[in-house]
Amino acid sequence: MAGAVAGPVDGKGVAAVLDGLDAALVRELQRDGRVSYQRLAELLGVSREAARARVHRLTSSGAVRVVGIVRPSVVGITAVAHVSLAVEGPARPVAEAAAARPATSFVSCTAGGGAVVAEVRVADDRALEREFTALRGVPGVHGIEVFRCAELLRDAYSPLPGGPAAPRPAEGPPPSVDETDRVLLGLLQVDGRASFAALAERVGLSQPATRARVLRLLESGAVHVTGLVAAQALGVREAVGVGLGVRGAARQAAELAVGLPGVNYVAAGHGRFDVVCGVDAADRAALLGTLDALRALPGVVRAESWYHLDIVKETYSYDLPA
Repeated sequence: MAGAVAGPVDGKGVAAVLDGLDAALVRELQRDGRVSYQRLAELLGVSREAARARVHRLTSSGAVRVVGIVRPSVVGITAVAHVSLAVEGPARPVAEAAAARPATSFVSCTAGGGAVVAEVRVADDRALEREFTALRGVPGVHGIEVFRCAELLRDAYSPLPGGPAAPRPAEGPPPSVDETDRVLLGLLQVDGRASFAALAERVGLSQPATRARVLRLLESGAVHVTGLVAAQALGVREAVGVGLGVRGAARQAAELAVGLPGVNYVAAGHGRFDVVCGVDAADRAALLGTLDALRALPGVVRAESWYHLDIVKETYSYDLPA
């Protein structure tokens, strides 16, 4: 979602800022969250024990979570929209009501624009309209504005700048999955580095059979195991969403936005805006620099921003058996 920061920490302490070796390790985990400790050691030029210790420190502190990101179409999700809610009265109760809906993946109380913004992910346009109707009916809401996402170019779990390229989104029809596959996907959503032995025990298959299934799910694009980094570990103190109005092709402006420092989310679509971006920054000077760079992109004729005061919900998982 626009302005989302990856990796809620659920009350755990978080390392202040990643050092250079931590950042290099996280980039490898973002590319392949199940990469072996031995391979990490070879890539980083450290011992296997040192690589294991760093991964353990980052994950146990809450700075990084290694999880499986399930391809939305595998679970029947094909429609995504960002919704800005105009609110009469306090915003927090409205945000909590929106967050309670299973279809919302991100909900935030904001300053600027609507008092609450939400991302909705559902099966189709008909389901989207049902969600819009439900959000309009939340006490305190007196109107909504919608951006319908047509293409996601960057998201909060894309690799850190300077790292390996993100895997290309899977194309074509979603791979078929059976009930055992869905259980495995649910387990990987919780712990992307769960061992084949642990997964085999949970699904009641042999370890070789479980390994074959997991590798098929990974290779088919049904799931990508990656590292989600807590905002605090990146030194993020400012988080905003930005909506752009574009003259001409929206995708061209969206592609340029992807390369700007601090931009962690870019979606092209239609409705209230042509492009929606999320921006993270260490301070207001850096934030202003990124906002100015977005306004200066070729074709951009309008820019509206909203400040995330309180992220009430942020999830990258779907309702799967675990």
